[in-house]
Amino acid sequence: MTHILVVDNRADIRMSLSLLLESHHYQIVEADNPQTAQLKLKEQKISLIILDMNGHLDATTEQESLRFLAWLKSNNISIPVIIMSTWHNVELVKQAIQLGVKNIIEKPWRNQQLLHMVEQQLSLASLQLENDKFKQQLKPSTAELYQWRSACMLQLQDEIKALTNSKANILLTGDSGSGKSEFARQIHQQCSEKQHAWVAVDVAAIDHSLFDKEMFGDNISTFTEKQNQHLGYLSLADQGTLFVHGIELLPLNHQKKFLQTIINNEPKTSNISYSHDINCRIISSTNVDLSSLMTNNKFHKDLYKCISAEILHLPPLQEREQDIIPLAQFFIAKFSQKYQRDYCELTQGAQQALCHYHWPGNIRELSQLVERAVLLNNNQAIDIEDLRLTANNPNVELPLMTLREAEINLIQKALLQTDNNIPKAAKILGLTKSSMYRRVEKYDLA
Repeated sequence: MTHILVVDNRADIRMSLSLLLESHHYQIVEADNPQTAQLKLKEQKISLIILDMNGHLDATTEQESLRFLAWLKSNNISIPVIIMSTWHNVELVKQAIQLGVKNIIEKPWRNQQLLHMVEQQLSLASLQLENDKFKQQLKPSTAELYQWRSACMLQLQDEIKALTNSKANILLTGDSGSGKSEFARQIHQQCSEKQHAWVAVDVAAIDHSLFDKEMFGDNISTFTEKQNQHLGYLSLADQGTLFVHGIELLPLNHQKKFLQTIINNEPKTSNISYSHDINCRIISSTNVDLSSLMTNNKFHKDLYKCISAEILHLPPLQEREQDIIPLAQFFIAKFSQKYQRDYCELTQGAQQALCHYHWPGNIRELSQLVERAVLLNNNQAIDIEDLRLTANNPNVELPLMTLREAEINLIQKALLQTDNNIPKAAKILGLTKSSMYRRVEKYDLA
């Protein structure tokens, strides 16, 4: 529930605001002075502040309110503030504006006007938070990348070097879990776009009804709206790289819009009234045969041509034998740092088991197995038993275990097989989605 902090030294004003706002499903937190308000902010997650600037015939209270606004600003507290002030106190309002306040309502307030302002400010704050999350993707990644050793991957690295000064769109193919997302990031970091944005889009995670907004951004009609617009993925990726993971999952109508964008070099849809030139490399990935989808009219042929100027295929982990042990050691170092554990070496037996395993889940499966081994291991080395490869191999008989352990193993296997798609995993195990979600939460498998 949304919590609104009402700061006013008059109990009757606080009560009136509480009754009004609670009738519209807001949770009210009251403070009779700015000092109490500071304590409330430390105790409770607040989404909006309503601050009365005019004490009841008390100039001291007005100065306390200004000091409270200054405190918010100095502590970088970005919670939106609506101040209430009488019409004649212009100087006080000017000082509040200088402290960053943008939302002012005159006393006595009109209920509908106040409710509209509250709704508007909460909506803008939510939009700002969403855009901030998007902008995090624009920051260069400092994560260490694994250096490949197998011949097939070194050949792919050579092909990437040939694309360094090219803007050609790239299609990555390969089995689920083969590392297409990380490989796409490597392409970005080795090419000319590396100084600009890297934006990753998981098609499976986009609500199809919100596709236009997510990909192209908000409908813009006024300057004010432009200042608070929702930035679409294409705008965020301008001059950089847009990585579209699971391109085959785009519905046909969205495929046509995406194709139009690539051809025209600007996002244009029926409900967007502005155009913004874009210039980014598009890297797409898929784990299915797009040619068969095109044959069945489930994938647009012209879109395929646009996204596949260069096609790079990632082989399954089983074909990268020289990388299995070094990659496992890379993950041990990564997860040891993450969970603040001492680095553990792989025993000879564990290394042999890793090399002889068939890896149906590819790199993702290796990463998950190593992460679990690091997290649960209390020894100086990781042995075969710590990897629990038999629990992931359908050709090996499972040892006796508790029902809880068996259920966890089955759920992990189903999630692995479905690329962590919980509804699909539930279907494999004969469970309802809600039952599957409960089990994933219960066993902390998310």
